Order: sequence, then C-alpha cells, then structure tokens
Amino acid sequence: MMLLALLSGFALSQAYRTTTAILAQGLQADFGLQASSLGAFAGLFGLSFGVAQLLMGIALDRYGLRRTVLAAAPLGIAGAALSALAPSYGWLMAGQVLIGVGYSPAFVACTLFIARHFAVDRFAFFSGLSMGVGGLGLLFTGTPLAWVVQHWGWRMGFGILAGLSVLSWLVIHFVVHEPAPADAVHRPASSWGEALVGMGRLFAVPHTWGIVVLGMSCYAAFLSLRGLWLGPLLINRYGFSLVDSGNVALVLSLIALFTPAAFGRMDPGAPRRRAWVGRASLLMAGLFAAMALVQNASVTVTLMIVMGLLSGYSILQYADVRSSYPTELTGRALSLYTMAMFLGVAFMQSLTGAVAAWAASAGLEPYRAVLLTIAAWLALASLAFRWLPASPLLKQG
Repeated sequence: MMLLALLSGFALSQAYRTTTAILAQGLQADFGLQASSLGAFAGLFGLSFGVAQLLMGIALDRYGLRRTVLAAAPLGIAGAALSALAPSYGWLMAGQVLIGVGYSPAFVACTLFIARHFAVDRFAFFSGLSMGVGGLGLLFTGTPLAWVVQHWGWRMGFGILAGLSVLSWLVIHFVVHEPAPADAVHRPASSWGEALVGMGRLFAVPHTWGIVVLGMSCYAAFLSLRGLWLGPLLINRYGFSLVDSGNVALVLSLIALFTPAAFGRMDPGAPRRRAWVGRASLLMAGLFAAMALVQNASVTVTLMIVMGLLSGYSILQYADVRSSYPTELTGRALSLYTMAMFLGVAFMQSLTGAVAAWAASAGLEPYRAVLLTIAAWLALASLAFRWLPASPLLKQG
C-alpha cells in the first residue's frame, strides 16, 4: 500500500511530462507559439526535473522518502494551478518549472523504496511493475485529456491534474510511513557539502559515463515522440483529429502499463543485461529512422505501437544502475541516472523543436527532420554505451 501511494505521485509525474502532445494546438492558438517555443515548453519540464534530481537525491538520503516527497509535491500543485491560469507564455513556463521540481523525486522515491524493502534479485521485476502502475498517468494524457481539451480547453486539463495532485499528496501523507530496513546501520547523515562531493565522485568512476550517455538518450527519444511530437505529427502530417491522436496516445499508454514488468521478468541478469539494453536502443533508433522515411499513416501508427512495446527495456537500465554500484551509492547513482534521463529529455525536446523550425523555414518536411535527428542521437549514444567501460560488479553477477 505504501508503494502504491508513492506511485500515485509517479503517475502524475508521467501525466505532466506528456501533456504537450495533446495541448500543443491549444497552446499554439492561444499564445501564438512556433515549433521551437513548443519544444522549449515541453523541454523545460525535463530540464527543471533533471536539475532538481541532484538536490532531491541528497534530500531522499538525508530526510527520507516520505518527508522529501511531501515537501516537494506542493510545488508541483502550485505549478499546475499557475499553468491553468497562465495569462502569457512566460507564466506557463514558470508553471512548468514548478511542476518539474515538485515531481522530481517521484520515481526515485519508488525505486529507493523497492531497493530498500524488496529482495535484490526482484528489483527489476518490481521496478517494472511500478513503472507499469505509474503508466496509469499516461492514460489520462491520451483520449481522456484530448476529450477534455476538445470540450473545455487546455486550461481545464491542468486544473484537473492540480486536483488529482492534491489527492495524491493526501494519500501519501496518510499512508506512507517508512519502515526501517532490517539491515539498517544507524549513522549520522552526511552534510549537504559531503553529499554533493559524493555525487560528484560518481563521475570519477569510468563506467558512470556510459550509463549517463545512454540515460540521456533512450527515454528522451521515446518521450520526445509520446510527450511532444505524437499529436502534431498525426494531426499535421496525416490529418488525424485531436481525439484520434489521443486514441493513439491511449494505446501507447496501455502498452506502457505492461511492458516494463514484462522486461523486468525477462531480466537476463547483470552479466548479460548491458548487451540487451544496447541492442534494444539500436533497434529503437532504427524504428525512428523508418518512421521518418515512410510517410504512411497505418505504418506510422504501427511503428509507434512497436516502439511502445520495446520501450519497456528502459527498466533494465535502472536495474543496470542498481547492479553497477555498491549499496551505499545506490541512492545517489539512481538520482544521477534519473537526472541524466530528464536533462536528456529537455535537450532533445528543445533541439527537435529548433530542428522543426529550421526545417520548416528551409522548405523541408519538419517531422522527417525531427525523427531523423532523434534516430541519429540514439544510434550514436547506443554505440558509445557499447564502447565505454562497464562496471566490474556486473562480472560478479
């Protein structure tokens, strides 16, 4: 029950990070946004979310999961309310910053809870199951949000999310009471300075770089599609309605409920897991390239569904991080990895927005340029992950 309560916050985090694909037309109509501004709006959530990971990871270690989540979430609630009432693009961006910071500890809190209170050999499975449950937030940003936006506008979408966020905060407040791990060693918490130095030391470990490079790429690629370009691509390239594109997003969200747990159950173990992750990310890059080059609505939707099925491999990346560092560094390593994920989301969404604007000004098809950019980024990151050093701990299984 405590894990499910924490997952309610993660589900809302999933919802907030994927609203742009459905809200894009309304935001462009109300504020006159170009593709680059839309990309910056979507990327700002990832940027604030990622930067806040550094401090949230330390706070989770120092103050515990419950206190950190309850202290941060009100910022997200305020951000959602501000977004719903935003009179201009600047206020809308401020709301994104607050939402990103407020929900930055959401999934790391869940993974740390699993790491501390579940068996090590079940980490990948329960993390995958948790990511699937958190995927319920994606369901809202499919057909339901499209229907709300079509009938009452994008502001009502943010208003509903703000109300759900208040409900989640209350559930966590009353349900979550952290049990102490059975093997806990009682020692004074390190200072903020010591914790920051400890986080920085992770970069001195050679295998951190491969984890960070691929961490900035895989989730960013899929979220750039699902959270930003899915709606505009289907509507402008193939003439889908808003609700039609919401239906496609809903299908991807339903897939996301099950694929992480499925990949968690198929986890090949520490020695082979890294190769699985590298091959899956290369395959995902190929799917993006295929979508860029084949302009057919049925094929595009089919490729999106295949991407949704494959996207569950990201849970193996979390398991790889968990296995690559000693226990005392697990919290910081997971926070660093999550920070890399969302900084990657911010950079990729902002970059693809700029690419789309450039392609349109050059008389090129913007969505082909966007998809090829994502494919190239992901392919290069996959090759770097393969060539960079792996943790010696993985050889021990």
